Amino acid sequence: MATPAAPTYHLFVGIDIAATTATVAWRGPTRPDQPPFTIDQTPAGLATLQRRLAATDLPPAAILVVLEATSTYWLRLATTLHAAGYAVSVINPRQAHHFAQALLRRSKTDALDAVLLAHLAAQLQPACWQPPPAIYHELQQRLAQRDSLLTLRQQLVNQRHALQQEVTVVAAVVARQTALIATLDAALHDLEQEVGQVLDHDPAWAASVARLQTVPGIGPITALWLVVGTLNFTRCASAAAATSFVGLAPQPRQSGSSVRGRASIGHTGDGRLRTALYMATLSAARYNPELKACYERLRAAGKPVKVARCAVARKLLHLAFALVTKHQVFDPHYHARSRPAAGQAA
Repeated sequence: MATPAAPTYHLFVGIDIAATTATVAWRGPTRPDQPPFTIDQTPAGLATLQRRLAATDLPPAAILVVLEATSTYWLRLATTLHAAGYAVSVINPRQAHHFAQALLRRSKTDALDAVLLAHLAAQLQPACWQPPPAIYHELQQRLAQRDSLLTLRQQLVNQRHALQQEVTVVAAVVARQTALIATLDAALHDLEQEVGQVLDHDPAWAASVARLQTVPGIGPITALWLVVGTLNFTRCASAAAATSFVGLAPQPRQSGSSVRGRASIGHTGDGRLRTALYMATLSAARYNPELKACYERLRAAGKPVKVARCAVARKLLHLAFALVTKHQVFDPHYHARSRPAAGQAA
């Protein structure tokens, strides 16, 4: 089977994103470099950028635009350009940082960063970005708000407990704390109802969440974060790629005869997904027979608790990937049936 031909670009655009502005530079194989210019992150500013790109007389598909995933400031610009037909690539800021280091660049301004991104676009031509479906935003923002509300609620509970230890307790203050906690409880309940209503409008995502909850150790919130963070397991082509995306793949540290560091997972990848999977192992290592055996085997071999839990989290992610992509539910007897019977040839 022939490998698909790589897209041919005739212009490479780098955009450095700020909260309210964006600095743009571009270069092309047969065109003079465009000196950096700044636009406002407003509809008028985005229209100005598109007019200047259109003035190059190149079709949008022949122009590769590279920008960094800086907070959420990049979303409107990337979505607008993608909808207009431009090839848009959104890269990790760490990649741009290391690219600058490779060029031995020390100075840093918005204009220089835009030029750097245009250079990176021409040299590396990173893969194009696709905007997530609407249900992603509907669920992700609610789940993120749920995290924030739970943090606030715990702070209020702790503050109320501290107040109640005072020699003199002001009843009105405690009552106000209790009322605030009740308000947050109501908001959390509303969020859960809204999440269910959103899933009702997308049977595919709802089915994936239901399948994941058949696995002992994966509850509704972990299932939701897994489906949202992986775009219903379409963001990665394999379970191994998903493991790297989440940041659960051990990274070796070896070089020559002097560097013999122990492999570790580091701090890259999707931290919220990694946390969700790690917390799920607290239950999975007790109630999921396959994962419990894995955890106990690693602990018996002398592995630290965190190392064993990260290994179980990897297995849990592989299991989740298989169930969703193969449209199956968890079968606790799957491995027992797949093993050859005693005395039977393998």
